[in-house]
This record gives sequence, C-alpha cells and structure tokens, in this order.
Amino acid sequence: MDKLKMIDAQFVKKEMPAINVGDTVKVLTKIAEGADKFRLHPFEGVIIAKSGSGMKLNFTVRKVSFGEGIERVFLLYSPAIERIEVLRLGKVKRAKLYYLRGKVGKHATKIENKEEAH
Repeated sequence: MDKLKMIDAQFVKKEMPAINVGDTVKVLTKIAEGADKFRLHPFEGVIIAKSGSGMKLNFTVRKVSFGEGIERVFLLYSPAIERIEVLRLGKVKRAKLYYLRGKVGKHATKIENKEEAH
C-alpha cells in the first residue's frame, strides 16, 4: 500500500458526522489560552461548499454576524476541531451554495429541510 494512503487511512478513522452542503452545523474548534489550556470556540452556520477527498477534505461554513457575512474553511480531519454538531439537515439542488453570498436576512438561511420536502 502507498505510504500516503496508509497515513490517510489513520486520520480518516477519526469519527466525524456525515455532513453535506446545505446543512446547518456548529463547529467547535480548540483555541489555545495557555501552555496546556484551551477553550472551545463555536462557529455556527450553513455549509456552502465541500472539496477535496480523504484526509484533505475541507468544507466552507458561512454565517451572517451583525449584517456582515463571514466564511470560514475547515479541514474535516484537523486536530483543531473538537467536534461538529449537525443542527439542521438541508435539501439543496446545488453542489456549491455561493449564491447565498448575495442574500441577506432570512433569504440567506432559508434552506429547505430534508424532512419537510416530500
């Protein structure tokens, strides 16, 4: 087996929830506050993009804070991520939700739930 694939397999074993574009998630990241202390900082928003594969899988989360859109890219298997909580599942028809950048207010967060759409 290729050495890169062996290393990739070790990191992918980390338990992460199944996340998709359109889901509303809360990502808790570790922030160092001292030599051996850290706190958890939440970032809650809608996943607007996923790219990469295996160990290099990353996803972009967008939230609107005080009228300003904020996007942050996370590596899924980063050691800085403590956990990911899926708050709401979304049903979307696009792989990338970049059109949400032009929306504000409820239009930016109104994504149809999978349970409601039948």
